[in-house]
Amino acid sequence: MALTDSPQQRLYSLDALRGFDMFWIMGAEDIVHTLYKATGSSFLEPIANQLTHPAWNGFHLYDLIFPLFLFMAGVATPYSVGRELEKGKSRQQMLFRVIRRGLILVLLGVIYNNGLAIKPLSDIRIPSVLGRIGLAYMFANIIYLFTKQRAQIIWFCSLLIGYWLLLKFNSAPGFQRGDLTMEGNFASFIDRNIIPGRLYLGIHDPEGLVSTIPAIGTGLLGIMAGTLLKTGAGTQQKKVLQLLVTGVIFLGLAQIWNLDFPINKNLWTSSFVLNVGGLSLILLSVFYYIIDVLGYKKWAFFFRIIGMNSILIYISGRFINWEYTTNGFFQWLGQLTGAPYNTVVMPICFVMVEWSFLYFLYKKKVFLRV
Repeated sequence: MALTDSPQQRLYSLDALRGFDMFWIMGAEDIVHTLYKATGSSFLEPIANQLTHPAWNGFHLYDLIFPLFLFMAGVATPYSVGRELEKGKSRQQMLFRVIRRGLILVLLGVIYNNGLAIKPLSDIRIPSVLGRIGLAYMFANIIYLFTKQRAQIIWFCSLLIGYWLLLKFNSAPGFQRGDLTMEGNFASFIDRNIIPGRLYLGIHDPEGLVSTIPAIGTGLLGIMAGTLLKTGAGTQQKKVLQLLVTGVIFLGLAQIWNLDFPINKNLWTSSFVLNVGGLSLILLSVFYYIIDVLGYKKWAFFFRIIGMNSILIYISGRFINWEYTTNGFFQWLGQLTGAPYNTVVMPICFVMVEWSFLYFLYKKKVFLRV
């Protein structure tokens, strides 16, 4: 992990989409929720509901944030790992690099979960969002390094079908085969028996080890999309259409598979992979077309600032008290605004304080690179 003063050559639309993704967990979702509570608007109610996670089965747009980030890590691979291979680096050298990066993300995830305090192992949560990104990125990149595109497609299908069969024909002891409840599903049962420390929900962890298997498919899908954009045949418009059509097909397949293997973020089910993969492909096609094909970039600058230091802003909340800082600068504004809209103004200020910090780093050309 290093702070560098010059970002690598980057796809503008990818940084913008990554920033758009991170924008919602930086605090934008809180703006929507507080605005809904302040106004009671029937228009905002379904939007606010979409910015929550379903308890188990089902899908809300808020479920897209995590897998979209992992998908984009895959999209970046042909532009980073692929470029190094083109420069003459060996696959073995790049293998060491992607393994190192994956393990660093796992370590950062443990720190994010538990801080730097010394705790007994039973109190430590090892699975994490960053850990899943690290492991899925690592294995997806290993597949990318040592296989051609056709084999990558086979790997993608095998991961999803294999995970479906694993959960379909197994269960926790005492439950009917194929049970997909939190306590009875086979993935959570394995996690409870092999992962040391505590799980997020006691009997289940949404970033568990077994459900990382299909998450590799999410990263691999991003790699295939990035390969299409970087080296695929045809015009940019044709590539956009391919991404868009594939995304729509994935959404349809997800709904069909949902009938037997429910869309479920907690288990990262195969139908969930297709659903979020379809949405990710559609979003990538839209951002790529508007920004890189048509050349409309200025509107995306706000998001690009976030996207270029996305991991830094994600982990910063563990070490920087952004709420304290926001209150220090803008509590007066909330007081002047008064109830009920002061509850909306302060989350807006919160996001802008974080963004200003990222803009300062951007102007200083300081970027966190793992």
